[in-house]
Amino acid sequence: MTKKSEQEKGGISRRAFIGSSAAAGAATILPKGPAAAAQAAPSGGTPVSLPPTPQQMAREVGDARPPTTFRAAQRPGSDLIVQVLRDLEIEFVASNPGSSFEGLQESIINYGEIPNVMPEFISALHEESAVDMAHGYAKSEGKPICALIQGTIGLQHASMAIYQAYHGLAPMVILVGRDDKHFLQAHTADDVAGVVRSFTKWDAHPQTLEEALVAIQEAYRQAITPPCAPTVVILDTEVQKEEAGDLEIPPYRPPVIPTITAAQADEIASGLLAAKNPHIAVGRMRTPAGPKKAVELAELTGASVTTSATRMPMSFPQTHPLTGKGADSAHDYVLGLETSGAQASLNGPHLRTLDGRDLTGINFGGIRPPVRPSQNVPGENDLVADAEASLPLLVDAVKRRMNESKRETVSQRTVQHGKANRDARVVALRKALEKKREGWDASPISLARIYAELAPMIKDLDWCLPSPTIFSGRHHEELWDHDKPYSHFGGHPAAALGFGIGASTGAALAARDRNRIVINIQTDGDLNYTPGSLWTAAHHKLPMLTVMHNNRAWHMELMYVQYMTGVRGRGHDRAHIGTTLRDPFIDYAKMAEGYGMKSEGPIKDPNKLAAALARGIESVKNGEPYLIDVITQPR
Repeated sequence: MTKKSEQEKGGISRRAFIGSSAAAGAATILPKGPAAAAQAAPSGGTPVSLPPTPQQMAREVGDARPPTTFRAAQRPGSDLIVQVLRDLEIEFVASNPGSSFEGLQESIINYGEIPNVMPEFISALHEESAVDMAHGYAKSEGKPICALIQGTIGLQHASMAIYQAYHGLAPMVILVGRDDKHFLQAHTADDVAGVVRSFTKWDAHPQTLEEALVAIQEAYRQAITPPCAPTVVILDTEVQKEEAGDLEIPPYRPPVIPTITAAQADEIASGLLAAKNPHIAVGRMRTPAGPKKAVELAELTGASVTTSATRMPMSFPQTHPLTGKGADSAHDYVLGLETSGAQASLNGPHLRTLDGRDLTGINFGGIRPPVRPSQNVPGENDLVADAEASLPLLVDAVKRRMNESKRETVSQRTVQHGKANRDARVVALRKALEKKREGWDASPISLARIYAELAPMIKDLDWCLPSPTIFSGRHHEELWDHDKPYSHFGGHPAAALGFGIGASTGAALAARDRNRIVINIQTDGDLNYTPGSLWTAAHHKLPMLTVMHNNRAWHMELMYVQYMTGVRGRGHDRAHIGTTLRDPFIDYAKMAEGYGMKSEGPIKDPNKLAAALARGIESVKNGEPYLIDVITQPR
């Protein structure tokens, strides 16, 4: 398949955007030239940084008096920026406030007949948390919200979370305030987006309000066009405060997502219908529409299905009758949807296609061209096209080839697969339950018991499990039914800690007005990076139950050190140094209480666990987040 241009994909490259007439000038991400005079070098010398002026310091410490005798703008430019976000149906802007976007923040909370709605300003206590919230929301809903970030220092705080979101294929729009005239110079730069360019998909630094409106629309379009990823727009304070006059918002042009061709759809449809035992392997789709179409295709063909729903969002329902190996595991045609398939794969485009962003040659592992086999390496039968956008073509091609004989074959195969898969699930569940009874009455409390006690309490609720569970045993995979696009988010995409509580808070933002609850099995080491999200959840009344996996250690690192002491023959009696959270122990119930969240614990008696979980779920159902501190077994 020939590689399509950026224009054919429905987006435009940064270079094309800079020079396009649609941008009404030179919106640019390139350095803008000499910095302010305070940074200029004396004749024959090296650059110096002069202390801030009294006026700059007054703004930095909040001592600037607003005018009382006139209105600074009749139609502020930032009002139009908010309207663009509203037109794009951006529900939330997560932010730790900063003076470089005071104009935009004021518009978010005051603009419109119903202010502070679509988008609603969400208070984050750390820029990393703001981005993690956008990440969690994106995985829950398959669409972006905004993170609003303060200049260079805020972007540096947020950079790790942006790096994780990039690896996690999370669509989000990051707006960064910039003030080059009134700021401390350490808070600004000529090319602010350069801080995160290597692990974002697209960025722009518009010079006028008109360019800013177009740039935000393009950032949104790029973020939702596969490969989905964070995008960045730098907003100067002057642009936010500019008088808009009679400027009109340009019409938004949705992206054109790359699909397979009609001929390729016909070929795959023929293969599925000609096969005696077809199989479909489903990875992660972009939005909830993807799994729905995958279900339609599977039911049309009677194919058995492998799902990734227990390891990532937007996959095939776990308990659908066709999910499993089926009546016969010898499959003669395997189609992969965003994963590998033996005969055909709709798999991509991938992050590896964004090979022009690493301008300084950092070569981050996982982003650079693969040097070893991984999920990011093209398969032999890959068709580099988006599976979700291609599925309607494929469904139509199957329907055109369907006849009475094929319908009868599909019907019989569906019944056979359904019975075999149900029987296999019953056997697997019995084995899992027997295994998870081990240590049931132990203290510290078994992690399997936490998941098992929760299972009957949430089975009739609309729930989401956004927190990574690799450290807590992944017991939900066997005990809970992952049948919604947002059932589980998987792990830390870049294996970076501090993610769980922020992502869960973002998922709870999505859940709040959708009659859904969030279950966050929260590791203790991870929470200590960014505990401020507890306050955000309490402040915004988010339906999030946090159950602490409090093993009082960074246990993986403890095991590593124990291993090294063993192979070096030194004994492991000192392996706790630098790897455990003791002397003193941390009281997470009191931590949550300090942030204004209802809480209880620490719970050590396993017989008191179920009642505590029931109280927590009832609180969350009533719109009050809740934390239960549970002293747990290490793994």
